[in-house]
Amino acid sequence: MAKKLLEVTARYNAPEAQLAKAFLELAPKFAAVKGLEWKVWKINQEKKSCGGVYLFMDEATVKAYLDSELFAGVKKHPALSDVRAEVFDVLPEHSKITRAPI
Repeated sequence: MAKKLLEVTARYNAPEAQLAKAFLELAPKFAAVKGLEWKVWKINQEKKSCGGVYLFMDEATVKAYLDSELFAGVKKHPALSDVRAEVFDVLPEHSKITRAPI
């Protein structure tokens, strides 16, 4: 089973403090996602862009997340627009050399 990396990016239209508070409240829901090994939250205040980088156990678990109510809620959130998700294969040997936590 090959690990999968998911990158999600969106534009946001809320104050950064409000967005950070909402993300903090949502973090436990993401922590409970089956097959999710970790998530790094990201924000670029200058570009009003946010999202996350996720490591999933395998293709089935990343697909289940993308089909989930949690991700549907992300796509419909009123403070977010232009939500994009892209799945990548992980190159484990290369990543271990560069100290990736996989």
